[in-house]
Amino acid sequence: MNGPRLRSRLNERGRRVTAPRLVILDSLDRTAKHLSVREIYLRVHRHDPSCGMATIYRTLDLLVQMGMVMKFDFGDGQTRYELTEEHSRKEHHHHLVCRGCDTIIDYTEFIRDEIELLDKTMKGLSRKYKFAIDSHEIVFKGLCERCRKAAEKD
Repeated sequence: MNGPRLRSRLNERGRRVTAPRLVILDSLDRTAKHLSVREIYLRVHRHDPSCGMATIYRTLDLLVQMGMVMKFDFGDGQTRYELTEEHSRKEHHHHLVCRGCDTIIDYTEFIRDEIELLDKTMKGLSRKYKFAIDSHEIVFKGLCERCRKAAEKD
């Protein structure tokens, strides 16, 4: 994990470095998945059985407010979390979400036309609304190949 850097980020914001905070950050750092609260709780509970769900929720809310963790609602009824790019080994990415099986795919291979369109869109929105855009999140929803094939068989 980016231990020293994540610890210093907590400290520089005047936040204590606590076991639940470190275990949550470590759990998010060690996976390519977008973890639900329940999945995070199970991982934290292995290290600290006394840590309850309320602590997990409070800690996640704090880490989101601090900009260390991103919170997603992909429409599957579960809030999911991942480290922000600044604190992660992942590069900027978008998400493909299958409505059939809830698979989430990190989409990182952008083509030149996409980059140009996004850049033009962000500049246009910034100008129109006098809004300084510093990041964006894009989620594409549909059916993965496996779910499409299964639907064709029915």
